[in-house]
Amino acid sequence: MAEKLLCDPTELYNILNQHSRLSRLADSNYLCLIDARDEGTYYCSHIITARNAKWDLNGKCIMPSDVEIESMRYIIVYDSNTSSFLDSGPAIACADSLAEASRYPIQILVGGYERFSAIYPFFRTQKMMYTIRELENLKPYPVEILPGQLYMGNYRHATNPHILKDLKLTALINVSEDSNLMFEKGSCTVMYIPAADSVDADLSSYFERVSLFLASRLNAGSAALIFSTHGISRCSTLAMAFLMHRLKYTLKEAWAHVQRCKANMRPNRGFVQQLSNWELQIVGRKITDISEPNY
Repeated sequence: MAEKLLCDPTELYNILNQHSRLSRLADSNYLCLIDARDEGTYYCSHIITARNAKWDLNGKCIMPSDVEIESMRYIIVYDSNTSSFLDSGPAIACADSLAEASRYPIQILVGGYERFSAIYPFFRTQKMMYTIRELENLKPYPVEILPGQLYMGNYRHATNPHILKDLKLTALINVSEDSNLMFEKGSCTVMYIPAADSVDADLSSYFERVSLFLASRLNAGSAALIFSTHGISRCSTLAMAFLMHRLKYTLKEAWAHVQRCKANMRPNRGFVQQLSNWELQIVGRKITDISEPNY
């Protein structure tokens, strides 16, 4: 029997927004999201890509026939508001049934539809079926590094006015070679960090400046987005530097945190060395062995 875990709304948000060239949601073995509420409630509104749970005559939840449960990376179940394993409700019952056949853990969304849709109302929908082409063309949002405060993404995210509005962004950090990017920044304050994605580029000289800028914005209740051209290397480097500065994370801890948020993040080797030096400055010694293959 598979393990059952709780899934925080931020975790589901980031799972929904993983992408490389295309959205990961187009991968048929990536995510199966099950809405365990009754059919009528589901039809009124549900989380994007969710399927309504089906039950057999014995009251057990049935996995959709086109889903290979043993190869599915994420199986997440939700109802209206289940928040812990001490609750009783359709999400718990559905998870118990699916755990009998799954290879991976079955996750239960904490707070259910009510909490998730309150935090991310732009992920509510009435659409029930998607073609592969529609899933490939879904426009992901930037991943959430600190809930409601710090996001990390690419140039397309920063130039999308709907994303700026939906995430209530008021500060942008543009780390790229182009200071003349054309986008409607609205009321956002923009910090420009000139840097190429090169092992010879110097980002470390901006670590403290960026960290202080973000701290001041977040302390004031604002939300900020760090973005680079592709949202892979430069922005993840600055995100880790900030986590190390603000939360006194080691490089290993900051790396694990950002990688949980964005699976394909990857600072280049030059930036990894700069983060290692930053760890020495912040923590007082080099704790993370950057010669390990993970880095």
